[in-house]
Amino acid sequence: MRYQVEFLPVALAQLRALPRDARRLIGGKIDRLQDDLAADVKKLRGFKNKYRLRAGNYRVLFELEGGTIVVYDVGDRKDIYE
Repeated sequence: MRYQVEFLPVALAQLRALPRDARRLIGGKIDRLQDDLAADVKKLRGFKNKYRLRAGNYRVLFELEGGTIVVYDVGDRKDIYE
């Protein structure tokens, strides 16, 4: 199954604030994520449809809503879960 990806405005601003090499890494991971969640993905404990994608030292937090991946947070791994 191929998923559609949507970014919330806040997540898009966070992504644009990252260095260029981090944006490229995250973009490549998100491309692979669209194909049957084929990436380093884990379900977040305590939430029903929330997941995280690991991309080096960065994390992309997203929700699954049917056939859509909704990215709601992007940032450094040490700050993202606060």
